[in-house]
Amino acid sequence: MRILVADDDNSLCSTIKRGLEENAFAVDCVHNGQDALHYAFSAPYDLIILDVMMPLKSGFEVCRELRLEKNDTPVLMLTARDDIEDRVKGLDLGADDYLVKPFDFNELQARIRALLRRKSTRRSPKLELGDLALNTVTREVTWQGSQIDLTTKEFVILKYLMSNPDAVITRRMIESHAWDYDFDSVSNLVDVYIRRIRQKIDPEAGKRIISTIRGAGYRMQKG
Repeated sequence: MRILVADDDNSLCSTIKRGLEENAFAVDCVHNGQDALHYAFSAPYDLIILDVMMPLKSGFEVCRELRLEKNDTPVLMLTARDDIEDRVKGLDLGADDYLVKPFDFNELQARIRALLRRKSTRRSPKLELGDLALNTVTREVTWQGSQIDLTTKEFVILKYLMSNPDAVITRRMIESHAWDYDFDSVSNLVDVYIRRIRQKIDPEAGKRIISTIRGAGYRMQKG
């Protein structure tokens, strides 16, 4: 999943980015409201974290413009002021939650999980395709009942494919979902990760479950 963090505090942005990347998120950081809008309209984010006070455009302005353009990505707003009027204003403009600085990173993670659960319409955290099963909460992956050890990035890619069974997923779609803007799209890293996942599932079965669509991308087979 991909998250946009907009805050003019470079140190805080780096801390949030590092912590979220350790928990399987791809994270882009920007430091003013104008860039936040540009990024938000340029890529499919699962969640946006907005600081209220930013140069060029405030978090309030960014949130308002997102909602005016029918962008319904969940928004978590950060503020240094524990002021009820600020919180009411943000929520009225379309924000989904509020967090007052300074905050504990565990609370930030909990609020992110809650917003993503609210966004999701899937009742069960378990994804299953034939003998392959993936639990989005525990991050356990099994093939024919045996546990498979995946790296964080392998898990993110496999989860994305399993969430879109029988759909052709392009390399660019995988890049946008699993990496941030700094990713070198001319590399063959996506193919490398797909090959690793196939090998971990089973060298032959993995090729059948994750099929290559020549000139297009990959497709996760239901059957």
